[in-house]
Amino acid sequence: MSAVLRPGVAVEVAVPASSANLGPGFDSVGCALGVWDRCRATVTADPGLVVHVEGEGAGAVPLDETHLVHRAMRTAWAEARVEPPAGLRLECVNAVPHGRGMGSSATAIVTGIVAALGLAATSAGRGAHVDLDAANSLAARLEGHPDNASASVYGGVTLSWSDDAGTTTVRLPVHPDVEPVVLAPETQLSTARARSVLPQQVRLADAAANSARAALLVHALGHAPEHLVEATRDWLHQEARRPSYAASMALVDALRGAGHAAAISGAGPSVLVLAHRERVARVRAFAPDGWRVLAPGIPEHGADVRVVAEG
Repeated sequence: MSAVLRPGVAVEVAVPASSANLGPGFDSVGCALGVWDRCRATVTADPGLVVHVEGEGAGAVPLDETHLVHRAMRTAWAEARVEPPAGLRLECVNAVPHGRGMGSSATAIVTGIVAALGLAATSAGRGAHVDLDAANSLAARLEGHPDNASASVYGGVTLSWSDDAGTTTVRLPVHPDVEPVVLAPETQLSTARARSVLPQQVRLADAAANSARAALLVHALGHAPEHLVEATRDWLHQEARRPSYAASMALVDALRGAGHAAAISGAGPSVLVLAHRERVARVRAFAPDGWRVLAPGIPEHGADVRVVAEG
């Protein structure tokens, strides 16, 4: 290890939620959402790890070394050849719902990576400078797919792909009339369970249909929102998961039948609608009793880190 973190150094990190896939863009397209997890990370002189969580996940997530933010930090320090500190305090205030298909695990991973690199940069006298491209590749590797993580890193709507060199991401234009609306049920669904039911093979005709709609999605998002209903149809994952979130798929069917561009948000069970701004109220009216409706907007920037103490 070549760098040491100074006691007293502290950074604050803010990372947005995300929705993945947007229908046919499976494991590649992500949309940042204006719901933010925030974390203050402080290197302490007293040895040991202290984790404090408020908001979403409080009382449910672990508060020891297995906490996802901390695990991501350790990996980022190892990659950057930074000696982990003997003492660390994490104060997390979470707004991203857990297990709802809004990228909570990717948000935590990105938070940990950016906090770790921000602390290292501050200790080295470089402010809180973080290489977001490096953070993006590491986050995609830890998450297992880049769609959520890349949207949380960069903000906006992203298209990402990974190879042996890492993950590359481009920002997609979004038409000003497009407003994401998320309808979130009380029930949760783990990503692992949702992915476990996916088929290992698909018909060539289905792959071709999905490829065409994914290409149309890129065009419709930025230039032709009138095609978004057609552009958000999926052949790869939603129908296979229908038994896992039957109520969500029934809602998708109803919204699409009424002319709204609805899809499952990530692994579900939340539903994402890429709504026309003038039709947001109509989309809200579809929410079943007990479901939350969010219209959080698409943040122009993603993960943000700032120095709060230089030690």
